[in-house]
Amino acid sequence: MRVARFIAAGFGSGYAPIAAGTAGSAVAVITGAALLWVSPLLLAIAALLATFGGYRAVERARIEGDPGWVVIDEFAGQWITLLALATPSIAGVIAAFVLFRFFDITKLGPVGWADRKHGAFGIMADDVIAGVIAAALLLMIRLLRPGWIM
Repeated sequence: MRVARFIAAGFGSGYAPIAAGTAGSAVAVITGAALLWVSPLLLAIAALLATFGGYRAVERARIEGDPGWVVIDEFAGQWITLLALATPSIAGVIAAFVLFRFFDITKLGPVGWADRKHGAFGIMADDVIAGVIAAALLLMIRLLRPGWIM
């Protein structure tokens, strides 16, 4: 149970005293950029592990609602967003962070739908969907403005 809660807390980053979701996303974007720099495949594997392992950790820890300290969902969504970059660049990483946080906070469209679901699915799905939407927008930016972000 302790390991599941540690994973659900984004390896401890969810225990930040203020803005735990943003703190978790910040840790995720930094670690995700490092993983992308090493290998896009490594980042893809990490995103899958965060998504499915995070779901399982939240289930095993029997977490009710969506407490602020649970940020493994931010890791999954942020890493999914970063997959839209060919290589990490300062502009690209900042754009990935801002786009993901925008959809995660505003809960627009399908993100809000998923956020209203209960249990591990609801905790994880809204951030995964926010990550997919942010990644799609990041890819569009890359196509429209080649060279601005990688």
